[in-house]
Amino acid sequence: MGLILRRNARHLLRYSRQLTLSNERGDLSPRRSVVIAVIDFHTHSAASDGALRARDLVARAADEGVTRFALTDHDTIAGYLSMAQCVPHGLDLVSGVELSCQWGRVGIHVIGLGFDESNADLLEHLAQLDASRVDRAARIAHRLEKAGMPGALEGALEIAAGAQIGRPHFARWMMASGHVDTEQDAFKRFLGRGKPGDISVLWPALQCSVESIIQAGGVAVLAHPLEYKMTATRLRALRDAFCEAGGQAIEVINGRANPGDADQLWRLADERELMVSVGSDFHRDTPYGAGLGVDVTAFPEGRGVWEVLCAA
Repeated sequence: MGLILRRNARHLLRYSRQLTLSNERGDLSPRRSVVIAVIDFHTHSAASDGALRARDLVARAADEGVTRFALTDHDTIAGYLSMAQCVPHGLDLVSGVELSCQWGRVGIHVIGLGFDESNADLLEHLAQLDASRVDRAARIAHRLEKAGMPGALEGALEIAAGAQIGRPHFARWMMASGHVDTEQDAFKRFLGRGKPGDISVLWPALQCSVESIIQAGGVAVLAHPLEYKMTATRLRALRDAFCEAGGQAIEVINGRANPGDADQLWRLADERELMVSVGSDFHRDTPYGAGLGVDVTAFPEGRGVWEVLCAA
């Protein structure tokens, strides 16, 4: 099984934040290739909680000039598998997944890239995650039924249409059924933290998730570290635990970052000489969301996870 499907590619976009970063770090080199690499290693299709079908998302990435791309749906590789043999010209498609896991009592996400999608241990790990999600969905539906919304499980499953079921599918069903006015309202009143549909799941341990990626020949990336809302000391402890488990990279750009976020994440990576990854975390078009693709031509050589994957 090939870990990456190769195509020739060029692109002419710029990403000003990255250029500023690299200038500040003094890492620009006049010998860099004129080919501009545009990477997106964090995206979601309708196979999990995204709005676009995998084929439409991949086609859009190619149309918008992304050169290397990964579908990283939550706890499933169904979207990737549906596209692995029909990649648009000009796009490198890398195997990807975003695994739900646990570090202590905190839910963490780890992205796997460039793995062998036929690896038995990884497939078993994904099957366990799927079972956990189905069990959680049944418990959410039970809570919603007690709140006066019968038929939630059947409705959410119909909305999911075979995708990895999650709370967004319940939110869409609740809106379609007239229980709430918007999906945001569904989360605010019923599905968000501390609400009736907020069901805790004991996901696999961080170490187990990292190991499942590495054993399948992939690279493990700590996803959106700042979204866990940790103190700097606690975040370094998470980073260290991730490293000790075998983690190899940190996501330094995720969607539209706040000023200073990328600098903080670069320092977090530098302290342990970790590789870096980037992505839009695209789910659907929104006024405040990031578009597909991150220009990495101004990044220092030898640090990007895409360089390791492309050498495989």
